Amino acid sequence: MRILISGGSGFIGQALAKVLQQRGDDVVIWSRNPGARAGWVDQLDKIREPVDAVVNLAGAGIVDRRWSASRKQLLRDSRIQTTAQLVNWMAGQASPPKVLISGSAIGYYGSQASGELDESSPPVKGFTHQLCADWETEALKAEALGVRVCLIRTGVVLGRSGGALKKMLPPFQFGLGGPIGTGQQWMSWIHLDDETGAICWLLDHSDVQGAFNLTAPEAVTNSVFSTILGRVLHRPAFFRVPAVVMKLMLGEASELLLEGQCVKPVALQKSGYAFRYPALKPALENLLR
Repeated sequence: MRILISGGSGFIGQALAKVLQQRGDDVVIWSRNPGARAGWVDQLDKIREPVDAVVNLAGAGIVDRRWSASRKQLLRDSRIQTTAQLVNWMAGQASPPKVLISGSAIGYYGSQASGELDESSPPVKGFTHQLCADWETEALKAEALGVRVCLIRTGVVLGRSGGALKKMLPPFQFGLGGPIGTGQQWMSWIHLDDETGAICWLLDHSDVQGAFNLTAPEAVTNSVFSTILGRVLHRPAFFRVPAVVMKLMLGEASELLLEGQCVKPVALQKSGYAFRYPALKPALENLLR
């Protein structure tokens, strides 16, 4: 297949592009800063040959800094406007792509302290829910073009080279890691290999569409995550980070670290996808040993 990736320079995008190329797909990256790299474009109208599929992963980092009014607008624009550009570009193609795999996040459900959530669960209203809901609505407009749309509601992606785990590791490696806040908030995570594996699965199976939670079957609390990470690293993990510290550092954005959801990949498993790393300890051992 010839596959266009937006957000291909990011942590997940780079890993996905590598997997797709290794299996023989032709990958085109849409990036604002393509440089002179082969297969990268900075404008969609520079793409001359038909594209079979689009994977939309673009979006500014959600927890990189405090959510000021301007930051919130950037978070929305980098997701919703980019998706609108992609759908408009597809509408102008003589032969539109057959499938759009479009990014979203488990923030769609809002902060929910108890109960398991699947793709049919009602959300709690708030900034993250509205951001993801509007993002998904924009992507679903591609269905009017005859494009199969899959919405991937991704959890905390664990990988060696980036993402949340890379930020967590330094204090844990020095024996200074531990839970955040109460530690009772849920962490719905996924190994990077399963993130890219699930996306490839959705690309390849033309009979599936709709929303899919990209989270491992085994969600854990932040306290359990910290304990297991400490054990894998052979380091103590009892230095608790007070909630007030996170709130002072990140303001409203700290809700992503202090609150959580227990999200289950029901639709993905029903579609037939088999997780390589369904449990946390083997996933962390693979990444860190």
